[in-house]
Amino acid sequence: MSSEDDARIGDTLAWLCSISSFTGEEGPIADAISARLAKARLAAPVRRYGNSLVVPVSRGTGGPRIALAGHTDVVRTEHDGPVRIEGDQLFGPGASDMKSGLALMLELLENDRDLCDKLDLTLVFYAREEGPYLDNELGPVLAQDDELRAVELAVCLEPSDNRLSLGASGSIHAVVSFSGRTSHSARPWQGDNAIHKAGPLLVELAQLAPRASTIDGLTYRTVTSVTLAEGGRGRNVIPDSFVLNVNHRFAPGTSLASAQAEVAALVGGRAAIAWLDLSPSALPCATHPYVVALAESGVRGVEPKQAWTDVARFSELGIAAVNWGPGVNAQAHQKNEWTSLTALRDGRDILSRWLRRVGAATSTNA
Repeated sequence: MSSEDDARIGDTLAWLCSISSFTGEEGPIADAISARLAKARLAAPVRRYGNSLVVPVSRGTGGPRIALAGHTDVVRTEHDGPVRIEGDQLFGPGASDMKSGLALMLELLENDRDLCDKLDLTLVFYAREEGPYLDNELGPVLAQDDELRAVELAVCLEPSDNRLSLGASGSIHAVVSFSGRTSHSARPWQGDNAIHKAGPLLVELAQLAPRASTIDGLTYRTVTSVTLAEGGRGRNVIPDSFVLNVNHRFAPGTSLASAQAEVAALVGGRAAIAWLDLSPSALPCATHPYVVALAESGVRGVEPKQAWTDVARFSELGIAAVNWGPGVNAQAHQKNEWTSLTALRDGRDILSRWLRRVGAATSTNA
């Protein structure tokens, strides 16, 4: 690639970062991308669902049915200045998570379009990923879009330092509520201290070691943590309520029902449980031929995804899905978030090599 090509993809990322798109406020970026796509050669019109876009790039080729997916929203973080480039670093809201992935999608469509002609390729720009599970627009997009549900492989371009991250840990947030009875703290025997009642569970969770599971040669860890705690009425009042947020992360291959049963067993009837954000796991699909081809296209390594991502939404529908993207993983959600322009250009080259590889293999087999 020429220096002009390198500069162009950086300009595309800067353009994306300059458009404000906090979670729940993705209308302007959906409009801007839609207007930009109006100049592109597409197989069919863009389909819009809320503030999410499904873009049919090529159809009817008989080649691999692949979707590249990326969320347009960013978390609210602080930035000391406007979008800018300093050396190899591009600073801007969402530069790493995950507008770098969106920049690759636009670069492919606008400047590497010939690669798409041997594929049935769909791009998905979707909203509200950084919020609660049920608010994420990819769910309703998949529910409504028959063509998208027919893809063979989906790649979520989450920041992964150009490493191929396989599978996804499932995640449950459970609100665990202990109840007691108030009294004056000078006479605690007249009450029932809800915070004290939570003590045994807190001790047990602190002693709970991660549990390893190996799938396709990759090790995932099941872990359970208290992430929030709230209770108490005053400094001299015995508390009658104490509420914990318990986050349970579980290995691929474990059902939501089994994961809920494990949390319930840990609580052991000592408190009431309300279930929030029930997010399923996803298997790694390490032996899928298109995934193998991606692994052999210059990625910086292959690793298990010890976190939840939207690959699980595709997996629930029987669609193989993986995480791979050029963003700097450690910069996600950081103040003055930045990403590496070298990694962005490397990601473009990896994506090109992969699509060329799977397209050529399909043509040979045909």
